[in-house]
Amino acid sequence: MNRVELAPGYQISPVIKGGWQLSSGHSLNTKISEEKAIEDILAFIDAGITTLDFGDIYTGVGVTIGKALKKLEERDGLEAREKVQLHTKYVPNANFLDAYDPLDAGNIVHRSLERLGVDQVDLVQFHWWKYEAQNYLTALEQLFLLKESGHIREIGITNFDLTRIEEMVKAGLKPASLQLQYSVMDRRPEGALADYCIAHEISLLCYGTVAGGFLSERYLDAPLPSDFDTRSNVKYQVIIEDFGGWDLFQELLHCLRAIAIAHNTDIGTIASAYILNQPGVTGVIVGARNLNHLENNLKIPTIKFSESELRSISDVTGKATGPTGPVYYLERYDPRHNGIMQTNNN
Repeated sequence: MNRVELAPGYQISPVIKGGWQLSSGHSLNTKISEEKAIEDILAFIDAGITTLDFGDIYTGVGVTIGKALKKLEERDGLEAREKVQLHTKYVPNANFLDAYDPLDAGNIVHRSLERLGVDQVDLVQFHWWKYEAQNYLTALEQLFLLKESGHIREIGITNFDLTRIEEMVKAGLKPASLQLQYSVMDRRPEGALADYCIAHEISLLCYGTVAGGFLSERYLDAPLPSDFDTRSNVKYQVIIEDFGGWDLFQELLHCLRAIAIAHNTDIGTIASAYILNQPGVTGVIVGARNLNHLENNLKIPTIKFSESELRSISDVTGKATGPTGPVYYLERYDPRHNGIMQTNNN
C-alpha cells in the first residue's frame, strides 16, 4: 500500500488499523484473545496497513501492541519498528479538567511509551472532554514540550471543533492532524472545518467510516437490532436515528451496495473509500477485530467514484436530518450521545 504524507517528512498508510475494538471495554459480550490480536496486527502490517491507531485509555491495547512490536522485531530484525507508525492518544480524565495538572501529559505519555516498549511514539492525539474547563491549551503545550524532548514525533488532536482549532493555531500550537468522526451518514466535518484544516495543512484522520459495522451487508434489509455486541453498535445506532432513521439508512445501504457490486467489493469498503476521497482526508481508520475484511480494506485507496455514483449517494444523503452541529458537540453535551462515552479511563 502506498504511503501518504501526514506532515512534512512523515508518511502513513492511508488505511489505519484502529485499536478501540481490541480493548476490554469495547466488546459487550466477547473476550478478545491477545494472542490472536497480535497475529492479526502482524498480518495487517505485512499487508501494508502499517499505521496503528489506539489510545492510552483503550484498556490493554497498548500492552498488546507492544507485544506485537516485540514479536515483529524478533521475526524481522531491529529495523522492524521503522515499518510501523504508532498513533496513540492523550485523554485527560474528565473529572480533573477544572484543576488540570500539567504534569499529567508527561505521566500519560511516558506510561504509553513504557507499555509499547519504545522511546518515541509517532503521533499523540489530544482529546479534551469539556470546553468549559479552559486548560486545553496548557495541556497541548505540554505535548509540544514532550515533542521537543524527542518523546513524540508529531502532535495531533481528536474531536476538537473549529473555534478551538483556531485558538490553537493562533497560540502557535498548530497540530499536524485532526482525528474525527466522519462518515457518509455523519457529515459534520464538511464545510468550514475541513476548509480551515486544508488551508492550514492539518490532515484529517477519520474514524466511524463504517459506523461501527452498520454500513455493511449484515444489516441490509434487516430489522433494527434490539441488542448490540459492542459499544460501537450502541454509539452508531444513535447516529442512524439522527441521520433519518432505519428506513433512510436502508435506502443508503442499497445505494452503497449497488456501487460495491460495480467495484467488486463490499459496502464497508465503499463507505470508507467515499470518506478517503473527501477533501482534506489523509487516512481512514478501520476498526478491525480480525482479518475477515483485510482483503477489502486493502482496496479502499484504489476506489475511485464516477459522477453518477457520487450523485446517487448525494440523492440519499440529501434527505438526512442530521447529525448536526459542530464536530463532537453531541458526544460532549447531548445525553443521548454522551452517555455512551467513557470519560474517566485515565
